[in-house]
Amino acid sequence: MEIREYKVYNEAEILRLYTSVGWTAYTDRPDILRKGFEHSMLTLAAYEDEQLLGLARTVGDGQTIVLVQDILVFPEHQRRGIGTALLRAVLTRYRHVRQIELATDNTAKTIAFYRSMGFREISELGCCGFMWIDG
Repeated sequence: MEIREYKVYNEAEILRLYTSVGWTAYTDRPDILRKGFEHSMLTLAAYEDEQLLGLARTVGDGQTIVLVQDILVFPEHQRRGIGTALLRAVLTRYRHVRQIELATDNTAKTIAFYRSMGFREISELGCCGFMWIDG
């Protein structure tokens, strides 16, 4: 497996990946998803040969804050360390940044994964988080 920057947007493979994990809010508006990729700070992808296995996409300023916007792995390739490798690559790239944040599903599986990577819930830091979603 190789982790490298995702530089050339391939709509078919991106829609296939997002659909495979059920993220239809993204796939319902492929034009918006494309623009999101174009305005992302960094997108890393995991490949086996030239087959996309998963990706991590970040937004932010890269100096004071980074938000891990998306981290996804095709279901048939999950539990093989791909998500871990992608997130480690993001953390390594931005090791100088004080705040690296993400929002995720509130499931035991996702909480255990992010805790294993050193993340803590915002409430444990004496903070709280808010989100506004249109629609």
